[in-house]
Amino acid sequence: MSQAFYRKWRPRTFDEVVGQSHVTQTLHHGVKSGRIVHAYLFSGPRGTGKTSTARILAKAVNCLSESDDRPCNVCQMCQAVDEGRLIDLIEIDAASNRGIDDIRNLRERIAFAPSEARYKFYIIDEVHMLTPQAFNALLKTLEEPPGHAILVLATTEPQEIPATVLSRCQRFDFRPIPLEAMIAKLRAIAAEEGLGANEAALDLIARQATGSMRDAESLLDQLASYRGEEITLRRVQTMLGTVSHQEIADLVDHLATRDVAAGLDRIGQAVVDGADPRQLNKELLEYLRGLLLMKTTNAGPQYTTEEQRSQMARQAESFTLDRLVATIKLFSQAAQDSKAASRPQLPLELAFVEATLSPEREAAPTPQYSASDEQSQEETEERTTTVPQVEHSPSRTRPQADSRPKPSKLKDSAAPPGGKGKAAPLERLQNNWTQILAAIKATSMHLEAVIKDCPAVAVDGDVVTLRARSRFHKERLEENRARQSVEEEISKIMGQPCRIKCILTSDKEQQEPQRPDDVESLAEDPVVKAGLELGGKIGRIQ
Repeated sequence: MSQAFYRKWRPRTFDEVVGQSHVTQTLHHGVKSGRIVHAYLFSGPRGTGKTSTARILAKAVNCLSESDDRPCNVCQMCQAVDEGRLIDLIEIDAASNRGIDDIRNLRERIAFAPSEARYKFYIIDEVHMLTPQAFNALLKTLEEPPGHAILVLATTEPQEIPATVLSRCQRFDFRPIPLEAMIAKLRAIAAEEGLGANEAALDLIARQATGSMRDAESLLDQLASYRGEEITLRRVQTMLGTVSHQEIADLVDHLATRDVAAGLDRIGQAVVDGADPRQLNKELLEYLRGLLLMKTTNAGPQYTTEEQRSQMARQAESFTLDRLVATIKLFSQAAQDSKAASRPQLPLELAFVEATLSPEREAAPTPQYSASDEQSQEETEERTTTVPQVEHSPSRTRPQADSRPKPSKLKDSAAPPGGKGKAAPLERLQNNWTQILAAIKATSMHLEAVIKDCPAVAVDGDVVTLRARSRFHKERLEENRARQSVEEEISKIMGQPCRIKCILTSDKEQQEPQRPDDVESLAEDPVVKAGLELGGKIGRIQ
């Protein structure tokens, strides 16, 4: 059975550790000068060399060589560590041995002198998984350590470790491995293993590993089955479920031109061809990040050709900075949503649609009054001021007290939706629209992007009418969860339970509240009667 690359090519000296010179040089000098402490904390992302460095340190402090360049990897102790048979090197997985009894057992055993090595060396991996009681038990060992024992605590979550433990350890932070260093190491491994791999393929493998050397070596190990054939970029893309740089560029072109149909077709075709929607979203985000860097710093992403950089520069000009930031946020949210989605490509498709439909920044909607509304209002006021003049007619005289309130009644009943009688609730809602958007955004950026395109146009009792600019927005708001979220925030502003009704921009007749149509009751009004007797007629204000 062949040995996995990440084990076969595990670093054996401080110099072989990739991308962590700030750690290895300090430890190496400490070994040379004899300045070795009793407890170390190695923290950093997975696959960056924490456990490997701890093993190298175990070899260095127990190496039998008299040379300063330790470990020698030749003596009995170094070989025992490499082969995993040194009794005095104890590795503990804190994820599965996290209780107080496990740490008490460690405290009892650590007191005994080493069997064959100079130091008894403990490596506690994923130490942040220990229980609080176990940390308290470990603290006693760290406070009064035996002189023959060294502990290395390794973790990916240093913030989870109590401060009392941190203060008793010498801390080293491991960083994500630089891309160039990873490519160089992969190139060396491929050459030693007799694998033909072009630079573009190695570059994609290193990028996919996101700073983890172990992940990169594992990916190369998967591709080693093509031994005898060159590892090409296309072969790596097929294995990873990724797409080419040009396919991502085409998708961004559709974003820039707001071509929804072409963009969704491109996404669907990529998935049919074997692309992973989550990986596609990740690559699209990385590409958009490159556009953002170009637009703000003119730097652009590394490892792109001149032709690719020229294309990206042109695309960056097609986006405003606000729209680019909003688009990146949408796809970032889609990356989170896809983890729990039953159909992983759906959040990606929704984000694409919203990025093409939604403006990057839209102020809270303000009341809109058309010229016809103003004209209708003026005509209404004119009628309400001219009709009372009938009272001076010698043929019909009414008491002045009876006629004063009547014109206002006529005015209220005939007022258009934009009139003062209906404006107060709508204005209050529109003035607080930004607050509603912010509250909705805190729970769902997708829904906030939709509701920005659906301003409130009318309030009739507990019914708030929203005008959608497209059928997509209308259908999205009519979903139960979306409707409940919007109604909840609107109800808070209005101070009463409210329901929403969504109409399309073309459905203007639904937008207008119904006017009273009871002509007979209107004709009974004393003032209207007086106008009718003078030859007037009851008509509808348009």
